[in-house]
Amino acid sequence: MSILSFLAVYFVIWWLTLFVILPIGMKTQAEADDVVPGSVESAPARFRGGKVVLITTLVSAVIYGAWYVATTYLGIGLDSLPSILPKFD
Repeated sequence: MSILSFLAVYFVIWWLTLFVILPIGMKTQAEADDVVPGSVESAPARFRGGKVVLITTLVSAVIYGAWYVATTYLGIGLDSLPSILPKFD
């Protein structure tokens, strides 16, 4: 696999993982009883960007590693998935 393919697949996995990790552990301003005037109550109480990026990077590295092992060493690919459409020969 070329480095560009590695980066493309890792970027997609990282981006999808970010949206899974982002709401975990978030407290809203309403839950913290500290609503800043001019903001909505559902806004985060404090910014935790560094922690989210670090956790996302670690989790996506594990997911990418599992994907790499499954495709490279176990031979699992798109052809391994069952076909739901009939084949017209």
